[in-house]
Amino acid sequence: MSVDPKDLDPKDRDALLRWRLALGPEAEKTGSCPSLSSLGASADTVDLKGDDLEGLDDALSFVYGERSAGRGGSKPYLPKWLGALRDFFQDDVIALVQKDAIERKGLTQLLFEPETLPFLDKNLELVTTLVSARGLIPEQAKDTARAIIREVVEDLRKKLESPLRTAVLGALRRDRTSPIPIARNIDWRRTIRSNLKGWDSERKRLIPERFYFWPNQRRHHEWDVTLVVDQSGSMAESVVYSSVMAAIFASLDVLRTSLVLFDTEIVDMTPVLADPVEVLFSAQLGGGTDINRAVAYAQEHYVRRPEKTLFILITDLYEGGNAEELVARLRQLVDSRSKVLCLLALSDSGRPSYDHAMAEQLTALGIPCFGCTPRKLVDVVERVMRNQDLAPLLASGDTKGERHG
Repeated sequence: MSVDPKDLDPKDRDALLRWRLALGPEAEKTGSCPSLSSLGASADTVDLKGDDLEGLDDALSFVYGERSAGRGGSKPYLPKWLGALRDFFQDDVIALVQKDAIERKGLTQLLFEPETLPFLDKNLELVTTLVSARGLIPEQAKDTARAIIREVVEDLRKKLESPLRTAVLGALRRDRTSPIPIARNIDWRRTIRSNLKGWDSERKRLIPERFYFWPNQRRHHEWDVTLVVDQSGSMAESVVYSSVMAAIFASLDVLRTSLVLFDTEIVDMTPVLADPVEVLFSAQLGGGTDINRAVAYAQEHYVRRPEKTLFILITDLYEGGNAEELVARLRQLVDSRSKVLCLLALSDSGRPSYDHAMAEQLTALGIPCFGCTPRKLVDVVERVMRNQDLAPLLASGDTKGERHG
């Protein structure tokens, strides 16, 4: 039986009001909690007027209640709801409530409120959300959104750039030494490995008989790397990582890199691929896919030296275009001795969802199809450029998700 607030001392009445606001309207259904209106006399203890309690209750119930806020259970008019939050709370609390609204109610547009964006966790998930909803970002929030994307992207790049540079340069230098004995060109790994027999156990130092040196100059554009990336909504994380990897590839003068994004249309990002943020702000996540058209475009424009081309198709293989032509076109690439890979996802997330039947057809052509983390793509690229078999790496379980071939 409900307690009559009039019978309580002010301290207990205040506590009951706070519990009622915390528990929401559903608490009144138990029969043991007084109605909010009956507790109105204690509104001043939470720095409100009695008439404001219902507004606060609706604002919180929209996010935390079992049903949408409003006495009729409908979604509130968002500008009014945001206004209510600003009336009731300080900026840090507003940010917390709005973040919960985004996660619980899917209100992406709340990302772009000035109180929210700076307080959100800056991570890959936030970047994919911002890129997916790029068209909704108001002018006053675009600079903040771009800065957040750049911060996350630069952090990803720092983590991936060093191992990728080492892998690529090591693979391309593997058979060459230099007669020019310059200290900065010492090939330390080969020098140490070849001189292990010169280990002086007493002095605990290596006494080399011969030093090996890298060439003083590298040849430019030893390989062409072409990334063709599906920008449909399900591939959002792959688009982010692809833009970062493409930027790193482009920074290496031994590679000539191109990047093509596609859905039913094609966007050639090669002119701006050095800046992954610019790439992401040009992406159009969502829509269908025409993989065949994208492969045809990349084949025509960027496959100049098939035997020195690494062609990376990043897609879940759900083809909205001509599937037969796609298979035939990829067969042409394989027959031309291009190194063709199909990444079903380039991400840190779980097992990729993809068209199994299409993956089996590509596998039959000799095209490995697998989900891959960015870290493992480094190993894959190194093996390709060393002309090594990928099968042991793919069979080891080091790549992510299901594999074909």
